[in-house]
Amino acid sequence: MGKKIAILGDIHSNIDALNVVLEDCRSEGVDEYLCTGDIVGYNACPHECLSIIREIGCPVVKGNHDYYVSEERNLDDFNPHAAAVVRWTREQLDEEELEFLRKMEFSVTLRGLTIVHATMDQPMNFGYVFNNLEAQTNFIHQKTPVCFHGHTHCPMIYEKNMTAVYRIDPQDFTLAPGRKYFINVGSVGQPRDGDPRATYVIFDPATKLVRYRRLEYDIAAAQARIREAGLPDRLAERLQYGQ
Repeated sequence: MGKKIAILGDIHSNIDALNVVLEDCRSEGVDEYLCTGDIVGYNACPHECLSIIREIGCPVVKGNHDYYVSEERNLDDFNPHAAAVVRWTREQLDEEELEFLRKMEFSVTLRGLTIVHATMDQPMNFGYVFNNLEAQTNFIHQKTPVCFHGHTHCPMIYEKNMTAVYRIDPQDFTLAPGRKYFINVGSVGQPRDGDPRATYVIFDPATKLVRYRRLEYDIAAAQARIREAGLPDRLAERLQYGQ
């Protein structure tokens, strides 16, 4: 039996969702883990989520929330709720944890796969990919056949053949030879595609099969943690709607 790789993204300090995802990974026989970034932000358990990702030895790239939490940067390009959580998260992590976030790379290539938080053309600028044209720009800079990413919190597959780029709705999907794929794995901790379930991907390199996993978790518990921490209530509300 070949290896199975779980690709997690946009965990965003949601320990309730992360625990359910990792339990599912174990039941699915996952051998390895990758993370497309944004371990922290939006939810109330940054220390716990960061500790787990480090404990499982998961290669991880730097997301925009990881970046802004670990660097004293201007937050004018963040919405007020997100900025409030960035400032709060800085106070929850110790210097060693912040240094771990600072040292993460913007993109990583290993075992013939690439992971990036946003895009390969300018990974440090955290641009969004919502359509074929934006995906096309990424493919110009993508050197491996498969690249997994996150950032939009919306799962999606982009496929490039010799002539065009196609967008494929998230589904169990076998990658075709001779083509490139830019695959958004969705969000563990704050889905935004109208489905509130935690989402991640399992990839089998031997069969080239990509499987999306969507899992129910205790949203009420995650909401309670947000409110108990004094974080913006809007962040708790949106979890139940997947927005």
